Amino acid sequence: MRAVFGLVLIVGFALAGGAVYMAKNYIGAYQHELAKERAARAQVVPTVEVYVADRQLKYGEPFTAEDVRTVNWPVNAIPEGAFTGDNVLWPEGQSNQRVVLRAMEKDEAILSVKVTEPGEEAGLTSRLERGMRAFAIKVDVASGVSGFLRPGDRVDVYWTGQVGRELSSESGDVTKLIEPGVKLIAIDQSAAGDLDGAVIAQTVTVAVKPAQVAALAQAQSTGRLALSLVGADDDTVAGAIEIDQRTLLGIETKEAAAEVKAAEVCTIKTRRGAEVVEIPIPCTN
Repeated sequence: MRAVFGLVLIVGFALAGGAVYMAKNYIGAYQHELAKERAARAQVVPTVEVYVADRQLKYGEPFTAEDVRTVNWPVNAIPEGAFTGDNVLWPEGQSNQRVVLRAMEKDEAILSVKVTEPGEEAGLTSRLERGMRAFAIKVDVASGVSGFLRPGDRVDVYWTGQVGRELSSESGDVTKLIEPGVKLIAIDQSAAGDLDGAVIAQTVTVAVKPAQVAALAQAQSTGRLALSLVGADDDTVAGAIEIDQRTLLGIETKEAAAEVKAAEVCTIKTRRGAEVVEIPIPCTN
């Protein structure tokens, strides 16, 4: 009987010890997690509510408050032009609809450059700066850089055409840079910058000043236009460039000899003894 009692006592002590050990580990783990939470709270970054797309938004698509939501965004990392509580997406008293100017993915921040003003349509007028005009240039595979042009790109415009003798000492085809670094705002009927793959366009629309419109219209009606794509980070401006056929082939230009009309001389023949001589006289005709 005493043996049984002793065995039970030993088992009881063992169970009690195990319980104490488990409780100690539990309390230690709890205290560790509590310390981590307190440390995390001490390092919390200030945030502000920013509007983001609640679904994928495509170019030209109207959207309302049902298509966006707000998320907490770190104050020191807010994108320029983002809409926050201080810069509301739909000001009171204005239209509650905007139109997408640039495609956005879900959870992407809504930026002012990617949407129209409240109630404004997404036409080309929204892409034209003050004093600029839209002008369409006809292109093909070769002149349109094989279809790799996108709205927002910059291009140099070259003109190739015939120059007559009244404008130049040499007639023939001439290629000249007429407009450097003009900005594309549309490809065919699309102003979206996220076109998929190469697009063989028939027209591109550029933003230029009124004087440039006149120059491009004259150039397009008297010759052929070709576009040369400018690099995204290239801030250089091409200077005057003009190449004719002789320059291309390395042929030196020959100066046209001045045509001097010989003076007309009239003579009469007379005999002096056995010799016949010619005597100049004024021409009467």
